[in-house]
Amino acid sequence: MRALYIVGPTGSGKSSLASDIAGKLGGEIVNGDAFQLYKDIEIVTASPSKDELAKAPHHLYGRLDLTEESNASKYSILAKDKIAKINANNKLAIVTGGSGLYIKSLTHGLSNLPASDPKVRKELDQLPLEKLIEKLNVIDPIGAQTINLKNKRYVIRALEISLLGGKPMSEVKKEWKNKNPLFNGIIIDRSREELYNRINSRVISMFKSGATEEIRQLPDNISQTANKAIGIREIKEYLIGKITLEESISNIQKSSRNYAKRQITWFKRESGFQKVCLNVEDDRESERKKIITTINSMQNVN
Repeated sequence: MRALYIVGPTGSGKSSLASDIAGKLGGEIVNGDAFQLYKDIEIVTASPSKDELAKAPHHLYGRLDLTEESNASKYSILAKDKIAKINANNKLAIVTGGSGLYIKSLTHGLSNLPASDPKVRKELDQLPLEKLIEKLNVIDPIGAQTINLKNKRYVIRALEISLLGGKPMSEVKKEWKNKNPLFNGIIIDRSREELYNRINSRVISMFKSGATEEIRQLPDNISQTANKAIGIREIKEYLIGKITLEESISNIQKSSRNYAKRQITWFKRESGFQKVCLNVEDDRESERKKIITTINSMQNVN
């Protein structure tokens, strides 16, 4: 499977740059973002613009209905099929996005994690977060250091894996197949200050582009997966009068910055990616040249 991966945190500009690179190399873009897979939330998910879409063929954007659930396994099947078809046409597939597990399902394959058990999950969900963290620190202290302990869903899943797998989650994940695969990958890296400024500005632009109306028109029965997209909950709270517009904007900015932190941490742990550092002083052409130079140093890309 021949593909180039251009990844990075939200707000880093990876999608736009990937479109430019695909246009120059005659490649085709494959979405690697969990929420851009969905229809009808293009604004809050910062899906590619019409100008970006026109630069090269784009695949797996708006592919799923909002009522459909998604996961890394489902995505992997869709993406591998699309990459194979692109390769069959003697084209380069460029996978771009920031959903770490979705990207890893392609670069490393999927680990044999136990499936969710409704009974176990219900029992764990009834416990307060503090008790769950305490329980995880006993069962898997190493694994507890690798996840966001403020996110109850993550803590529950870590406990679920440990309990159903019969061993700590950290041990189960050591068995991840193809742990050191060969692939061509680039991480777009910007200074934290620049990244946060870009995120804050993008959220404001999102509202100017009609994000409020986009969320107002959502059906009531959207899937749990789609509902996790940053911006949906915050705008709904504004629409029902729970918070002000300014608070909604601020909350989305904060959630997006926190998400970017988690993405940076994830990709720091991943081997196989080359970092391309972009500076606020770089113009668009300089950014493209840096990426092209890195691509030219890779094996079997063109």
